[in-house]
Amino acid sequence: MYRRLSSILFPVMSLLFLGAIYWGYQEHQEKNSILIKAENQYQRAFHDLTYHVEQLHQQLGNTLAVNSTSQSYHRKGLVNVWRLTSQAQNEINQLPLTLLPFNKAEDFLSRIANFAYKTAVRDLTKQPLSKDEFNTMKTLYAKSEEISKDLIGMQKEVLANNLRWMDVEIALASEQSNNDNTIIDGFKIVDKKVSEYPEINWGPSVSSMYQKRTMKMLSGNMVTPEDIKKLAAKFTNAPEADIQVAENGKGTEYASYSATVNDGKKDKKIQMDFTQKGGKLIYFMNPRDIGEKKVDLDKAKAASDSFLDKHGFTGMKVVSYDLFNNTGTFTYVSVQSGVLIYPDKLTVKVALDNGEPVGLQANDYVYEHHKRKLPSPIISKAEARKALNPELKVQSEQLALIDNEMGEEVLCYEYTGQINGGLYRVYINSETGLEESIEEMSPHDSKAATDK
Repeated sequence: MYRRLSSILFPVMSLLFLGAIYWGYQEHQEKNSILIKAENQYQRAFHDLTYHVEQLHQQLGNTLAVNSTSQSYHRKGLVNVWRLTSQAQNEINQLPLTLLPFNKAEDFLSRIANFAYKTAVRDLTKQPLSKDEFNTMKTLYAKSEEISKDLIGMQKEVLANNLRWMDVEIALASEQSNNDNTIIDGFKIVDKKVSEYPEINWGPSVSSMYQKRTMKMLSGNMVTPEDIKKLAAKFTNAPEADIQVAENGKGTEYASYSATVNDGKKDKKIQMDFTQKGGKLIYFMNPRDIGEKKVDLDKAKAASDSFLDKHGFTGMKVVSYDLFNNTGTFTYVSVQSGVLIYPDKLTVKVALDNGEPVGLQANDYVYEHHKRKLPSPIISKAEARKALNPELKVQSEQLALIDNEMGEEVLCYEYTGQINGGLYRVYINSETGLEESIEEMSPHDSKAATDK
């Protein structure tokens, strides 16, 4: 009996054993195939990065080599610098460097890209490169040469020693503090060198992009956690005993307070953020469950208007509508002397089950809102309209203050209209008559275009 049983089971077990071996082999082959593809991608990204940084250095040199009055070549050269830097940033993002401190070098490339772009897009015939900008380009030329040489040196070692990027990924994920890896050490050296560069004059338009909002930009007195508790209680009509306050960034220029209102619902607590200077509300969120839509857009907008007036955000006009997951989101800007002030922007979120405002994002408004000395338009509305596409069916027009690509506030004529089946806002500079910006609006924004 046992002999008969074994004669049956032995072939079956043998087949299962062989099947397991084959399955393991297939899994091994698939894993190797994935590793090879990942390694090839890393190698390509690294060698492309090395090439593009070298090309960046050469392009900066070419741009500096031409006559200082060659505005057309300066524009072409700066566009190429922007393109090469953007490609280099993309290649860095393809490498397994998320756990590696390479942020200084990435930030340096980002600033080069923004410097090149913002300089190239302006009219260089009217505003040619300044002496400071030429000096900045000379500095970038010298520093990019250092980075290029370091990357080329790493490239030679990678090729000579057949170094693998998969080993870099394993080393970074191993949580070992002392990783002895040529590639890791090379990138650390590059990042350290960049961090030690002297301060570079990037110009106001680029520097403003990296300027962090601090308490120095705000008015008012410093507030205490107890003050915040009272402000949160007044805003939510909740007892002070149900409010906890935590300080963020203690002792820094970015210090703020977070208030949590405990309404007895687990994981559904109301969250609020206030500035430490002035105690101004910059964020509010009531994460309650929202039921079926019962409130239309007009009623939701009316509730949003009332909410802003009640909490001191006066003189605002809605410029954008949006609907998502039974909520309505309304974007407002302030109005000064009939002019829309887009830097003073805030957003209100309204639940469409009962029209209750459940969210507020007012960071831009709090830090940017102030009374401005507005310029008078140089050109008339009729002259500004000449810059529009004749096929644009204008629905509304008004003056608006916006931030241009240089980070400067400019007064524009804002035209809202339809063309090619889409709804657009077109901004015509009130001084030059040139198109300053254009943006496509959502289908719901047609109402904002006609609201007075």
